[in-house]
Amino acid sequence: MDRGRPGGRRAAGAARAQGVVNAICSTDQSWCELAAQEFSKATGVRVLQTRKPTGEALAQLRAEAANPKTDLWWGGTGDPYYQAAEAGLLEPYRPDYLGDLHGWAVRQYAMSQNHVGGFYTSAIGFGWNEEVLKKKKLPAPKCWKDLLDARYQGEIETSHPASSGTAYTILAGLVQLMGEDAAFDYMKKLHRNVTQYTRSGTAQARSVAKGEVGIGISFIFGFDNERLTNKFPVYAAAPCEGTPYEIGGIALVKGARNREAAKRYYDWLMGPAGQQIGARANSLQVPANKTFRPDPRIPTIDAVRLIKYDFERFGKASERRRLVERWTREVESQPR
Repeated sequence: MDRGRPGGRRAAGAARAQGVVNAICSTDQSWCELAAQEFSKATGVRVLQTRKPTGEALAQLRAEAANPKTDLWWGGTGDPYYQAAEAGLLEPYRPDYLGDLHGWAVRQYAMSQNHVGGFYTSAIGFGWNEEVLKKKKLPAPKCWKDLLDARYQGEIETSHPASSGTAYTILAGLVQLMGEDAAFDYMKKLHRNVTQYTRSGTAQARSVAKGEVGIGISFIFGFDNERLTNKFPVYAAAPCEGTPYEIGGIALVKGARNREAAKRYYDWLMGPAGQQIGARANSLQVPANKTFRPDPRIPTIDAVRLIKYDFERFGKASERRRLVERWTREVESQPR
């Protein structure tokens, strides 16, 4: 800071007056970083932000409950947000611009008693590297049942439901699609073909693009981005039997030290300027705000066979804990 420059002290004081916001971002790293930069540039508010998968973000909020250090949490699958609301970690907020949002985003507010906003949506699917599969003479999967083919052993990567909201969406979705016991039987068989379970559900698109694995299970938009933006031979499909989907979350933290700055960041993220940042950062989820024309690269989910996902039931902490513990006990423990 140049205190000798005319107006230097006044400018420094004005910058400090704009405030600071402490945030956790659980979407793609590129979106997290660009949003923080652009918001600070537009408002002068300093953003201190870390990127964590939703499971780890929830654990941090629980650990901070008696003395919150986080003001805002945004991005990533909505289920952990419901669990945070259930635990009394979030502050209700119902913005006055709900008319600017798609119905599925507004329903997220209603289902959570205004503790969780609907930030974006996307569907689970498979991505594959066309060159890797061609080289190994493997067909591209189109249905959940295809992934059990023994020829795919060591060729499939997905994420771990204890740390990854994406993986929990897959787990809860399979339970709803198949029935719980049948879903666990399916996941035990799938386990034989999985090479690793990553901490974050955003890793699969890049692993597939780099040819480290032939097939990934994650949100479709990530695989489409590797093809459309980064020009890798990556293709994707939604499972023929039906698939779960996410409504990404955004929420104010209860007891936030910088509540007003957090509300400014929240409202900016939900407005056209913030919602367009996703595609600018090559993160191609369907945005919640409908008042602008979305990037044409964003994949439509109109033709995807979505299951009727029970966000209320599977968003409960007890249900998540029970299912993840069963998965750890019955699936992860199996040899590969």
